[in-house]
Amino acid sequence: MGRFAPLIEAIEAEQLRKLAPFKVGDTVKVHYRIREGDKERIQTFRGLVIRKSRGGLGTTFCVRKRSGGVGVERTFPIHSPRLEKIEVISSGRVRRSRLYYLRELEGKKARLREVRSDKELVMALEEPAEGTPSVAP
Repeated sequence: MGRFAPLIEAIEAEQLRKLAPFKVGDTVKVHYRIREGDKERIQTFRGLVIRKSRGGLGTTFCVRKRSGGVGVERTFPIHSPRLEKIEVISSGRVRRSRLYYLRELEGKKARLREVRSDKELVMALEEPAEGTPSVAP
């Protein structure tokens, strides 16, 4: 590398952001600050993460949703100051890093199998079923 690489890396390290961890196959709600004229507001975009590209400060991810029967994809830079927050709604079980095959699918065929976390599973097992008396020790 050149002699300026450590300087560039130091400047990039200052601008990197820590957001909620998410992966391809997750349904997310992205809160993005947009500017309309001289006003600013936060717009949410809810959809499925179909791609993540890694590249340091230029890392992006693509979210796909269906709106009015038409597929809409939007690419967001992760380290942008306009990105407010990312909420993970649910996690899908996938075996690919790019979910481009979902572009051709519609309706129930475009669903992914949901992944339940261990915490949710433990809570579901601890809850007594309806109609059965709970025994308190």
